[in-house]
Amino acid sequence: MNRRILAKLFATAVGVSLLGIAPWVRAAEEAPDALIKRVSAEVLDNIKSDKAVKGGDMGKVISLVDAKIMPNVNFTRMTASAVGRNWRQATPEQQKRLQEEFKTLLIRTYSGALSQVNDQKINVKPLRAAPADTEVVVRTEVLGRGDPVQLDYRMEKTPTGWKIYDLNVLGVWLVETYRTQFAQEISAKGVDGLIASLSERNKSNAGEKKS
Repeated sequence: MNRRILAKLFATAVGVSLLGIAPWVRAAEEAPDALIKRVSAEVLDNIKSDKAVKGGDMGKVISLVDAKIMPNVNFTRMTASAVGRNWRQATPEQQKRLQEEFKTLLIRTYSGALSQVNDQKINVKPLRAAPADTEVVVRTEVLGRGDPVQLDYRMEKTPTGWKIYDLNVLGVWLVETYRTQFAQEISAKGVDGLIASLSERNKSNAGEKKS
């Protein structure tokens, strides 16, 4: 699949649905599929009514992500999985920088999708999991104009509730997609080279947003 098309699919589907994750206050009390279903409907309504978010205000977007998404994501695991075996070889400072730059990349990549939110809804499919399972896949569809978009969440059970650590759009897992890109960068330029590349991409994305 063409990388540009894949990126657009991720932006449209993930940008809409990730922002359906609410604060973690009630997360520990809910099943993972119930959590996704309830808060998706609540927050989609908020996005549609927030002109600043729909207009691409990065300050508002970042605040929204920090408040409503990050508490429900195991971002350390997500970043480590994307970096792959090289994660263990990275220093604590390098790991910190990788998480910061990866987070900024995801926020800036998907923020543009917020302005496209109109009448989308999330259909959560029946969860196939045993009560004792600590890792599950919550399968959903983004319903709107055109064909439904497959969107699945890999989630893990933690002491503070269920956390997302990977996403699947139309059969393509986000972490695996970035792992291939990151491995190429690290092979050519090392971990510091990957950090520098991510930083440059983020600066470029920020410049495009301002223009």
